[in-house]
Amino acid sequence: MKFDCDLFVIGGGSGGVRAARVAASMGYKVYIAEGDRMGGTCVIRGCVPKKLMVYASKHSENFKEAKKYGWNISVRDFNWVGFQRKLDAELDRLEFVYRKLLKNLEVKVFNEWAQISDAHTVILTSGKKITSKFILIATGGEPVRPDIENKNLGIVSDDVFGLEVLPKSLLIVGGGYIASEFAGIFNGLGSNVTQIYRGDQILRGFDNDARDLISDTMVARGIKINTKMDLLRLDKKNNRIKATFNNQSSEVFDQILFATGRKPNTDNLGLEKVNISLGVNNEIPVDKFSQTVVPSIFAVGDVTNRVNLTPVAINEAVAFVKTIFSGVRTPVDHDLVPSAVFTQPELGSIGLTEQIAKEREPILVFMSKFSPMQRSFVSDDEKVLMKLVVSERTNVVIGCHIVAPDAAEMIQLASIAIKMKATKDQFDQICAVHPTMAEELVTMKTPIDRG
Repeated sequence: MKFDCDLFVIGGGSGGVRAARVAASMGYKVYIAEGDRMGGTCVIRGCVPKKLMVYASKHSENFKEAKKYGWNISVRDFNWVGFQRKLDAELDRLEFVYRKLLKNLEVKVFNEWAQISDAHTVILTSGKKITSKFILIATGGEPVRPDIENKNLGIVSDDVFGLEVLPKSLLIVGGGYIASEFAGIFNGLGSNVTQIYRGDQILRGFDNDARDLISDTMVARGIKINTKMDLLRLDKKNNRIKATFNNQSSEVFDQILFATGRKPNTDNLGLEKVNISLGVNNEIPVDKFSQTVVPSIFAVGDVTNRVNLTPVAINEAVAFVKTIFSGVRTPVDHDLVPSAVFTQPELGSIGLTEQIAKEREPILVFMSKFSPMQRSFVSDDEKVLMKLVVSERTNVVIGCHIVAPDAAEMIQLASIAIKMKATKDQFDQICAVHPTMAEELVTMKTPIDRG
């Protein structure tokens, strides 16, 4: 059978674009459809603009610290409109880069949505049908709203970057990394931030010592965190929003941000036409080669709900191209994936938490919590955390958790050693770089006693 192209990619995010570029660079005919801005969640609505907001928000704390070091600085109010203008320009630039890379490789771009018609056919919003030897679904995920009354009065993470006014008071609903990152951002920009979470502690799934330290630091910086609390309903009140909680209390805010999770973006893809059934979380089930039950249809990234991180989606895309177009069957490696949470302070993590590790085997825990040198002149008790989880049987470091400024940079480097299954003895053999925070990773000699 003759096809219009070798590969049709549905979705112009990080995973979809990478697959399109790599396949096209090998000489294959590639088409891609994206009904929104090219770049996907990460570039346009997620990690990139959010990280730029983190940079902006940190300056308020930097100004305070600078005064302690002798700088005569007069802190002015944050210019939200000016920042937005620069942010929009940067996102425009990045989208242009994405489109230029595709154009240079002669990838044909359709600025519209696509739906699957059969195992080798997609139909565009315009009605145009295109046949392809292989179809790759890379439509990512989308934020969800809680099922409460008047939920549309609140916004989700996608809406943050388009806010016309910086809210004076903000309620953030949720306890995950997105909620906690935005809590730090808006607090740093000058908003009065309240964060509620129905669980016992924010950042569920991460190491407990790290969670506790981050929460304590956020509270010390002025964020109001209420755990074991849930939102019941929203109501308009004099151009503001009244939030009523499960304890029957209520409070009025300028803005409500829902950060209560994300779901795979699988609506209106036509999957039922090819008998692809969704998983329990609305995801597209795939095997270790990212292949669906239909041999010609594959899926990568958040739409599969495996490890929902941009670098993982990119790795999945590259593995897919190797499998299909290079003839080298390449399974996706989801083992020991490092992650960072851009809370304030940052969290870097790889491997097992202490809690999960001790359920599997006997472990040793090495931990240091201390005031970093850069806070020497600052009159607070803000701490950083360095923690290693070690298998008692093999001496291999099976987990590393860092809470500190630039923790993301540190965990990226530490993850190399952990991926290589370095032992605690090998960590100990490394000469420390002094004075640094990270030197604690190679100088902790005595495991802690949990009693």
